[in-house]
Amino acid sequence: MKNKALTVSFILLFFALIIPVTAQEDDKYNPIQTVVPFLSIAPDSRSGAMGDVGAATSADIFSMHWNPAKYAFIDGNGGFGMSYSPWLRALIPDINLSYLTGYYRIDSRQVVAASLMYSSLGKIDFTDEIGGFLREFNANEFSVDAAYSRLFSEHWSGGVALRFIYSNLTGGLEDTKPGIAFAADASAYYTTALKLGSKEGNIAAGINMSNIGSKMNYTELNDPDFIPMNMRLGTTFTVELDRYNSIDISFDLNKLLVPTPPIYDVDGTTIIDGKDPNVSVPVAIFQSFYDAPGGFSEEIKEFNQSIGLEYWYNQQFALRAGYYNEAELKGNRKYFTAGAGFRLSVLSLDFSYLIPFTQNNPLARTLRFSLSFEFDSLRSLSQK
Repeated sequence: MKNKALTVSFILLFFALIIPVTAQEDDKYNPIQTVVPFLSIAPDSRSGAMGDVGAATSADIFSMHWNPAKYAFIDGNGGFGMSYSPWLRALIPDINLSYLTGYYRIDSRQVVAASLMYSSLGKIDFTDEIGGFLREFNANEFSVDAAYSRLFSEHWSGGVALRFIYSNLTGGLEDTKPGIAFAADASAYYTTALKLGSKEGNIAAGINMSNIGSKMNYTELNDPDFIPMNMRLGTTFTVELDRYNSIDISFDLNKLLVPTPPIYDVDGTTIIDGKDPNVSVPVAIFQSFYDAPGGFSEEIKEFNQSIGLEYWYNQQFALRAGYYNEAELKGNRKYFTAGAGFRLSVLSLDFSYLIPFTQNNPLARTLRFSLSFEFDSLRSLSQK
C-alpha cells in the first residue's frame, strides 16, 4: 500500500511539472465560466499561504473546504475556526468573504463537521434603461455545509459532505430571483509513515470531488448554469528534520468538472468545434474530460497546479509559501503566496499574503487571517 501511495504521489508530481511545459498557448482564450465562483476561493489562511493546496495536507479545522475525509485524522475531539478575506480592497471597501467552520469527534473513528461561507458583494445601484436610479441592494451569496468523515483503517479515511447554496444578486428586480442549488462532496484520504534515510517522514494523498450538484438560475427566461463542480487531487511529503523542525511539501491538481465553452459560427447558433454545453450534470462531469475545442492540448490546460511549502518549529510556529498556476487561455491566474502561523495554548492564528504575477488578483497584496480554537485546549486551560 505504501508503494501505491508513492506511485500516486509521483504521478501527481509528474503532471504538476509537465503540464506547464506541454501546454503551449496556441489556442484561443477560452476560460470556463460558472456561477457562485466564491465556492472555489480558499477560505483559510493556512492553505491560502501555500498556493491553495489542501487535498492532502495534514488535517485541521478548515479541512471541510479541501477534503472532508481528513477530519477522521484530526488530533482533537472538537473545535471551531473562522476566517476573513477582504475582496478588491483597493477598489471597493465592502466586498469580503467570511468563513465559519467546526467539527466534533463522535468516537475514535467518526467525526462530523459543519461550515458557513458568506460572500458579501457590497452595495449595488440598479438603474433603468436611461440611467435613472431604481434601488440599492446589498448582493450576497452563502453556502451551508454538513460533513461526515470515517476512519476505515489506520491509513485510510473517507468523507461525504452536503451543501446548500444561495445566491441573491438582484434582490428580485425585474423577473429575477435568488439562485438556489444543492451539492455534495465525496472525498478520500490516505496517510502513512515513511523512512527517508535517517529521517522520519510521512506521505499522504487525497482526492475531493466537490460541489457535485444541481444547476442554478436567476430567471426563468434563461437556461440554468453550472456551479463550480471540481476535482482536486493532491499529495504531501513530510520530513522530520529533527525533534523540533519539520517540512511539508504539497502538490495539488485542480480541474473544473463542467463543460468547456465550444466554438460557434458567426451567427452564434451552430457549434463548429467542441461539444454542446447544455447537458445534464452527470453527462457534464464525464464530458468535461474530452470536450475542449482544442483537443487534448486544451484539456491539459484545464488542470491548475498548486505547490506549497510549510515549515514548523516545535509545532508552534510555521512559515509557509506557495505558487498557483493557471494556463493563460483558461484565466491566467498565476500568483505567489506566503504566510505564517502560530499555535498558542488555546488558539491558532494564521496569516497569508498574495502577490500576483499576471493580472491584478482581487486578493493582491491583501493580508488575510484565520483564527481557530480547539475544545481540548480550552478544557485544559479551564482546569488549571
